[in-house]
Amino acid sequence: MKGLTKKAISILLTMVMVLSLGACKGSKDQDTPTTAEPTVSAGDQSSKDETSTPEVTEPASDASTASASEPNLTDPITLRFSWWGGDTRHEATSKALAAFTAKYPNIKVEAEYGAWTGWQENIATQLAGGTEADLLQINWNWISQFSPNGDKFYDLNQLSNIISIQNYPDDLLKLMSVNGSLQGVPIGTTGRVFYWNEETFKKAGLSIPTSFADIIAAGETFKTALGDDYYPIALGEYDRILLLMYYLHQTYGKEWVVNKQVNYTAEEVKAGLDWINMLEDKHVTPTLATIAGDGATSLDKNPKWMDGHYAGIYEWDSSAAKFQSALSEGQSFVIGQFPTDLGPNKSGFTKISMGFAVSANSKHPAEAALLLEFLTSDPEGVKIMGMERGTVSNKAAEATLVSEGLLTGLTYDANNLVMGFKGFDIDPNFEHSSLKDSTGYYYEVFQNLSYDQTDTATAAQYLIDCVNEVNAAN
Repeated sequence: MKGLTKKAISILLTMVMVLSLGACKGSKDQDTPTTAEPTVSAGDQSSKDETSTPEVTEPASDASTASASEPNLTDPITLRFSWWGGDTRHEATSKALAAFTAKYPNIKVEAEYGAWTGWQENIATQLAGGTEADLLQINWNWISQFSPNGDKFYDLNQLSNIISIQNYPDDLLKLMSVNGSLQGVPIGTTGRVFYWNEETFKKAGLSIPTSFADIIAAGETFKTALGDDYYPIALGEYDRILLLMYYLHQTYGKEWVVNKQVNYTAEEVKAGLDWINMLEDKHVTPTLATIAGDGATSLDKNPKWMDGHYAGIYEWDSSAAKFQSALSEGQSFVIGQFPTDLGPNKSGFTKISMGFAVSANSKHPAEAALLLEFLTSDPEGVKIMGMERGTVSNKAAEATLVSEGLLTGLTYDANNLVMGFKGFDIDPNFEHSSLKDSTGYYYEVFQNLSYDQTDTATAAQYLIDCVNEVNAAN
């Protein structure tokens, strides 16, 4: 494609299947994850709530109809557990691991965790080489991308004597299954929400925006009242593709992909890309060069987010805590309403937030399943974890959080908001690494637009072609 630089695809794609993507080819660099021992952090909450709890099934570790071996609770065993996230998730998970090893002292857990940047590439390399952890936090699309035949992750149906599978909704379990093999359990559902730094808007003399007209008008006000380096919202490459989906869904009311083909014309996609470009032109969001120049590995670690220079984000409800906790003293963090001035259609964008899976290569699948059950159904583990991975789909976990008064707060409120404005679910290949990774086609398209390396008509057709080819190959 003229004006666009070719980008790389994850190394694991070659393992899964050989792709021939025409104008959309490449290869990816890989990194190595951080390994750390679990550490105990701040104490857990214990306030009570009178809300009634749903009927649940107790943890299944003593079930008589075992389909897998019982976990070894006597001999020394070492498990590896990997996850990504922000500091608050790391702290809560490390505390939960300490509680698990106190309950099962023969089992040692080695924690491998880090930020999202580069994480999927790390896991792709590990899965390709069979060196992945025993228990993994996974994205939903990893099942179709990395285990299309159901052979990379352990069939959790075979561990139903340990894992309370019946505590999860059937429709979500089906989405986590391949050919009848349950590849992981769904932690919950999530969607993108607008969050605002109320203090910065007050500083600019503005109320929290409720429409895109408000957001766009705030761009000029921020520039004149606060300075050139203040912006109403910061949008990275992946934020932009999701905001493009918001524009398209609300304006046209159609799914992005139908029968593995983009369901929009090049003219419609161009209109959406023009709209995204307009946000830069009107000082609503900084250019990608500006964000890159800040030198932060992720937006929650960007000093301009921390001190309020960037006053808004469009982010998953399950990630709200890390952005809130990153703010400097004196800054405030509030949920924004969904703007509805683009069209008559709901446009909340939802997916399974993430899951837990046991490696098919694990030498200790029963013990890994025991850890999974502790984190997702055992009241002790559930109380420690709270909603650090978003709202929960597990009925036992929900009952525990309700009884402890923990099913409240920012993440819970944001999830309720997005589920009430739900438009279309994500399609299985939307987060395929060749599209979503930092060297993927979403990044390529928006970087070239932001750096003035192409025009929106060319970029629209290129985006459609690449999405169609990735879908055809997977």
